[in-house]
Amino acid sequence: MFSDTYRKIALDGLWNNNIVFSQNLALCPLLAVTGTATNGLGMGLATLAVIIASNGLISLARHLIPNEIRIPIFVLLIAALVTLVDILMNAYAHELYKVLGLFIALIVTNCALLGRAEAFASKQPVKLALWDGLMMGLGFTGVLVALGAVREIAANGTLFAHASVLLGESFTFLEMTVIPHYQGFLLMALPPGGFIMLAFLIVGKRLIDQKLAAKPAEVSVPVVAVTE
Repeated sequence: MFSDTYRKIALDGLWNNNIVFSQNLALCPLLAVTGTATNGLGMGLATLAVIIASNGLISLARHLIPNEIRIPIFVLLIAALVTLVDILMNAYAHELYKVLGLFIALIVTNCALLGRAEAFASKQPVKLALWDGLMMGLGFTGVLVALGAVREIAANGTLFAHASVLLGESFTFLEMTVIPHYQGFLLMALPPGGFIMLAFLIVGKRLIDQKLAAKPAEVSVPVVAVTE
């Protein structure tokens, strides 16, 4: 059973303090690679691997890192992990690697990773740091996939197109045609379409938050003592 601490970290990463919706970070790769849900999933998984590994390693070495040079050390560690992920994707997911291109290397400049390292991982035990990395990474991946999905459906009428080519044959089950004989809407495949759809997603998230906050609290009935 999760403690309140783990539950709060999960809610923050997935919803309340989501990297995109709440922190407004990592918008460059978000808008650039989410032309399809497949691309969003690939980029999200790469970022997820880096943020989990960086959080864990920084937490593990937090007592050994001098406070005065902690930021350069964090950046170097994240850069090393991104290089490793870049090499592995080139070797085992080459088609996806070609699609994502430079944006894999640019994970190093993702402020969210450095932010979690500085604000959380460098101050918390390894288990909490790993959990925070997992939840933040899943929250970011979820937004990437959601934005890629709505853009892909609006642009081409498909969902997870070419997943078997980019991610491997085991992902063939994801491929589907949502709108048969669809003529397409080019704007949604271009960066302006990404801005438009991201705005709708952010508005939707805030409307949900407002509805949740407006739910009336449970009314408690006071107990009146009866005296004879």
